[in-house]
Amino acid sequence: MDSDSDNELLQLSSHALAALQEFRLEEKDRLEKFANLYKASEDDFERRKDVSIDEFKEDWQLSQFWYSDETAEILARALLEGADEDTVICIASAPAVYAAITRLPQELITTEQIYLLEYDKRFKALAGPKYFSFYDYNTPDAIPEHLRHKVHRLLIDPPFLEPECQTKSAQAANNLLVKDRSGKTKSGDNSYRLITSTGERMRDIVLQNYPDTKVTDFLPEHKNGLSNEFRCYANFTCSQWKFSNEN
Repeated sequence: MDSDSDNELLQLSSHALAALQEFRLEEKDRLEKFANLYKASEDDFERRKDVSIDEFKEDWQLSQFWYSDETAEILARALLEGADEDTVICIASAPAVYAAITRLPQELITTEQIYLLEYDKRFKALAGPKYFSFYDYNTPDAIPEHLRHKVHRLLIDPPFLEPECQTKSAQAANNLLVKDRSGKTKSGDNSYRLITSTGERMRDIVLQNYPDTKVTDFLPEHKNGLSNEFRCYANFTCSQWKFSNEN
């Protein structure tokens, strides 16, 4: 091997080492932030302010793919629009949307009753012990008793694009949502709102499981990109979307 090749390999090696060192520093910083976040959740908890979902590394084995910041904020705003202090909001299997709520202006958060259901118990550090509950889509009847038929507004994002997961998630949704869905908030908006965000190829089973929803024209996006096309299904229109011509 000639000296030019040796120099080129050395140069590549130094770049690789520098990149590795940068990654390690970023990972160390992320873990320290997460540790501080979790410690705060064990103390006198106040809902976190301005938390980034990036502080929680995706676990692909759990089918975790975080929404883009823009998508998460749109979904958060749709849940909160027209809500009042009596509105109970639940976010199931979509922690990026809960994190987005922590970044919204305080005047938009008109209710304190915003709950997170998640299989990944790390997210207790995001929502705190009062607002976080463990949730496994495999056991849709084992939902928290304090939320059973108490939720006015629900966003549910089944973690897997397969019929059993979608159906069991819908059973959990039915256990969570209020039975009387005719109520109004103080602004005159419907109290009841349902959103499910999932793959386009799940369309038939979604519309079967949630007959009051339609496909919207809002197309959810993810931070790291996914090969599957996603759709947002909802039972309402709002400032964030209209119903799609696909219906």
